[in-house]
Amino acid sequence: MKLEMPPFQRAKLLVVGDVMLDRYWHGAASRISPEAPVPVIRVGHQEDRPGGAGNVALNIAALGAAATLVGLVGKDDNANDLESRLTAAGVYCEFLRSADKPTITKLRILSQHQQLIRLDFEQNFDSDDVADLQNKVLSLISGAQVLVLSDYAKGALQNVSELIELGRKQNIPVIVDPKGTDFGKYRGATLITPNLTEFESVVGHCANEDELVSKGRRVLSDLNLQAMLITRGEHGMTLIRPDAPELHLPARAQEVFDVTGAGDTVISVLAAALAAGDTLADATALANVAAGLVVGKLGTAAISGPELRRAILSEQGSGRGVMSAEQLQIAVQDAKAHGEKIVFTNGCFDIIHAGHVGYLTQAKKLGDRLVVAINNDESVTKLKGAGRPINPVERRMAVLAGLEAVDWVVSFSQDTPEALLESLQPDVLVKGGDYSLDQVVGGEYVQSYGGEVKALEFLDDCSTSAIVEKMKEVGHANKFAGGFDEKEQLN
Repeated sequence: MKLEMPPFQRAKLLVVGDVMLDRYWHGAASRISPEAPVPVIRVGHQEDRPGGAGNVALNIAALGAAATLVGLVGKDDNANDLESRLTAAGVYCEFLRSADKPTITKLRILSQHQQLIRLDFEQNFDSDDVADLQNKVLSLISGAQVLVLSDYAKGALQNVSELIELGRKQNIPVIVDPKGTDFGKYRGATLITPNLTEFESVVGHCANEDELVSKGRRVLSDLNLQAMLITRGEHGMTLIRPDAPELHLPARAQEVFDVTGAGDTVISVLAAALAAGDTLADATALANVAAGLVVGKLGTAAISGPELRRAILSEQGSGRGVMSAEQLQIAVQDAKAHGEKIVFTNGCFDIIHAGHVGYLTQAKKLGDRLVVAINNDESVTKLKGAGRPINPVERRMAVLAGLEAVDWVVSFSQDTPEALLESLQPDVLVKGGDYSLDQVVGGEYVQSYGGEVKALEFLDDCSTSAIVEKMKEVGHANKFAGGFDEKEQLN
């Protein structure tokens, strides 16, 4: 399965569910309290993040999709803080405010990245609080391509069957992150995403893969569901559909740091990918990659579009090496989004020699990523004359890609790389050889947007032309000595 980044900017999603504020207090634990055998935490840093359905909407917005969030909050400062943070991230909030219940808040106290205790401030919402929720969803659902229901059993989705029916009438997928041991209330949804513990609490222990799939298909049939995605921690995730083989995807995480919010990330990426036009299988594979990223972070965290794209490129082995101009533009955009400095150089690089290697090593030290653009064969012939290049473009690119200093290699057919410079806008443009800065092609353009232009020297007595002349001399000498002819020598 080849992963590709969906056009998330075209996706529009409506998220409904239990909204909460995740609060983190960080501090050092240097002693034990004299009052009780507990550590004393000197709080040095505090941060608030959207949690629950808020984290789902935040993840969707971070991917570049449009997210509208409907949920219940209190009439308090925590609700205002939650709304301002979500709005700043691009989430459109439609909160229903309860007069007598607080915004659900979870306070986690951490030291040295370890959670010591969690304090929950909450009261479940009742029927009076959700009286207007269905009408609110009804007024917004016509603009959505997917409806996401995020259930944390706090009361916002106590009438979840009615919301599922609204989605069905709108003829859009309804994706549910379930809670509790009664999956019957999600009857008619398109897809539910329980974790393994939640699934087995409903169907009983599954001794093997066959039993897992068999029980999953039974639930699909009983509840008129189109699919179920079971997240299984270190065992990855399994997609079960009625009329297709199960799809099992292994866990992608290199290191599990914190699983908080991982389920939110899975459902948000899955739903956004479906809204952007992906198949269910492709959307699931993408969600699996995102899950592997988020468990390496502390607390509830959103996976951004550039992060996910970079992970996809890594999956395809495109983290570095030979690229097309289109692939390179995406890779450079991602690198810039991560604060990396892009260095660009170009040339024929017909025969790679010590001068090239030293020059490229120097160039790489000017930034984080080095792009090498090389003239294609027709362009080299036009610049250097008949008989050049000695090596075709594919071989030249392969050799450059194998150098430690080089991140990306791309070819171009024009006499100059100005079109590439305009699309990539590197931070530094470097040219090797006896060039003054005003002779560097494209230098004025790079400087126009604030980039730098630098000239570096090759090592003494190193040039492709000199090497070619030396080879010719050797070829002639061998010819008169009865050895190789010139053609053989150059091959």
